[in-house]
Amino acid sequence: MDLVSTKLAVIGAGLMGAGIAQVAAQAGYDVTLRDVGIDALDRGRGAIRESYDRFVAKDRMTPEERDAALARITTTTDLDAAAGADIVVEAVFERLDVKREVFAALDKVCQPGTVLATNTSAIPITQIAAATSRPEAVVGTHFFSPVPMMRLCELVRGYQTSPETLERARAFAEAIGKTCIVVNRDVAGFVTTRLIVALSVEAAKLVESGVASAEDVDTACRLGFGHAMGPLETMDLTGVDIMVNAARNIYADTQEEKFFPPETLTRMVTAGALGRKSGRGWYPY
Repeated sequence: MDLVSTKLAVIGAGLMGAGIAQVAAQAGYDVTLRDVGIDALDRGRGAIRESYDRFVAKDRMTPEERDAALARITTTTDLDAAAGADIVVEAVFERLDVKREVFAALDKVCQPGTVLATNTSAIPITQIAAATSRPEAVVGTHFFSPVPMMRLCELVRGYQTSPETLERARAFAEAIGKTCIVVNRDVAGFVTTRLIVALSVEAAKLVESGVASAEDVDTACRLGFGHAMGPLETMDLTGVDIMVNAARNIYADTQEEKFFPPETLTRMVTAGALGRKSGRGWYPY
């Protein structure tokens, strides 16, 4: 794939969208980062700049490379700006109705041949693709947080995703430094989210029932299983609300009790204890 002529649009400037924009710009892509508000775009661009600054401080990139990458990122509130993109990656809130609204609009805006990718971690691709007139062009590209550090990208086929779409999505992910796995059937939660939701739900239940503290559950997973972070620490990083939505999506698809979010998680979301982004989740920040 010719990076020089490839244009990327990222829809959503939150934690995931900003991270995807960051690694793509660093890899040489011209990136349009779109969100509904200027404040969200400013926060996203600020997070990218801070991450690049840390890379410079650690000699992982030069100041000139940082400035060039930042110059390749354009921010906008106009969804029509995605019209010139070869690849669009959606990274909005993890709700089917929200994603379907975005994809229906992209279907009208984007040129023929555009790859329409969703960063969903749990929603079946086929359900999102059904909002468009080109389901063969829709594919799951599930990146992991923090995107600049995590090497995995989970590529997910919808029922009608074409082989060409899947290969173009793979070429993009590999070009920005990711290793891919392919999920051939888009069951809710795919591979990785099913695994982490099952672990996280059980971890929350252990704390909820007083078996062990959050700290000890996380320590057990780090030291006993070699995980970089415990499941509750990971939940705080990605957002407790994101985990609850993912768990509900998988439960709705499977009706398996192991995926049903326990009361503690739903109460945390109601109370606004969403993790790092709210200042408190399983731990204070």
